[in-house]
Amino acid sequence: MRKAKPKKRQLLPDPKYKDVLVTRFVNNLMKEGKKQKAYNIFYQACELVEERLGKDGEPVSGLDVWKRALNNIMPAVEVRSRRVGGATFQVPSEVRPDRKISLGIKWMVKYARLRNEKTMVERLAGEIMAAARNEGAAVKKKDDTHRMADANRAFSHFRF
Repeated sequence: MRKAKPKKRQLLPDPKYKDVLVTRFVNNLMKEGKKQKAYNIFYQACELVEERLGKDGEPVSGLDVWKRALNNIMPAVEVRSRRVGGATFQVPSEVRPDRKISLGIKWMVKYARLRNEKTMVERLAGEIMAAARNEGAAVKKKDDTHRMADANRAFSHFRF
């Protein structure tokens, strides 16, 4: 590389839960710089998750359910294209911890937006609850990524 790597920016923790991961998620959820609206969507979705899952009597933390859902979505391996002698191979490789989180967040937001519920709060809450139970489109995406890496295990010796 010609230039030095850029420094990582330090994110401020969110106002309610004091968690940097929540801020990272909200930054991905945000559209057109409307950060307060994105925070409101996330907080209301967490409250909706607490409301729906806490019917049995014992209280459930929406943030804990969200973190469990995010852990269920994060991929361990992925395939990367590697050109060797005119042929392009899909080479499986481990995912860096920072990229794991980024992919999990992106997939959760993407598949929440594609859901059929009426409001974004309901969509996000539905995707969080589905991912926490190891179902839903985002978990399917992770499984497909793992399956693709497993299928191309023969090319793992091309790793860079």
